[in-house]
Amino acid sequence: MPVRVEPWPDGTPCWIDAQVEDVGAAADYYARLFGWQVEDAGEAAGHYHLARLGGEVVAGLGPKPADVRDGPATWTTYLAAGDVDAAAERVTAAGGQLLMPPFDVMNQGRLAVATDTSGAVFGVWQAGRRSGIARHSEDGTDVWNELHTHAYADARAFYAAVFGYHYEDLGDGRTFVYATIHPGPGAREIGGIAGTTAGPPSQPDDFWLTWFASDDVDAATERAVGLGGSIRTEPGDSPFGRRSVVAGAQGEVFGLIATPGQAPESPE
Repeated sequence: MPVRVEPWPDGTPCWIDAQVEDVGAAADYYARLFGWQVEDAGEAAGHYHLARLGGEVVAGLGPKPADVRDGPATWTTYLAAGDVDAAAERVTAAGGQLLMPPFDVMNQGRLAVATDTSGAVFGVWQAGRRSGIARHSEDGTDVWNELHTHAYADARAFYAAVFGYHYEDLGDGRTFVYATIHPGPGAREIGGIAGTTAGPPSQPDDFWLTWFASDDVDAATERAVGLGGSIRTEPGDSPFGRRSVVAGAQGEVFGLIATPGQAPESPE
């Protein structure tokens, strides 16, 4: 059971949350989908909900901000920063925009929300009492985060300027445009970036996609649909394991991929 309590290295995806219209309904959906235990953090926290698995925090669920009530429900990826104020300055210097300038989240940490140069939304989290995701990379938890963007070259330059990212190309640059993200030369990958031509329905064209690990992708996909969700990409095999892309009952898009260590199945 991978568990982390110390702050995540700068630039690493360290937190995820869903902004939805009906937080209570989302809590019930993900409790039944992943077995999460979801608790309301209270009025002081704006009724933000924390999701736990086996007692360890794995995600957040919150209401959509008032200024985006008409927008789609989404999962947001947060990137770690030892100094969120300095990171926010780099965001604007590199051509991004701040949707929420840095502010303290009680004693839990310090937060900003921004868009990159193509409009993809992401958060920046500076650890306080809470470092971010504690339990990860196992069934029902975040295992991978990747940016899908039309402006592939510009996005790579933006995140390199803000977080010092390095990239390792995996695709052929034409039919498969993809690179893994590394915090430094030779360092282990911490995420991915994909060049795209169109985003999933009801999802912005440029966005960060959260992938949840699953011990049985087909069963989890069927369960997600049975609970009121829908399939965006049917379950299928890939070099990285069996996977699918679905939308939750309120339209928030996320991926399901085989738990790390599972051997990819042979195509039928």
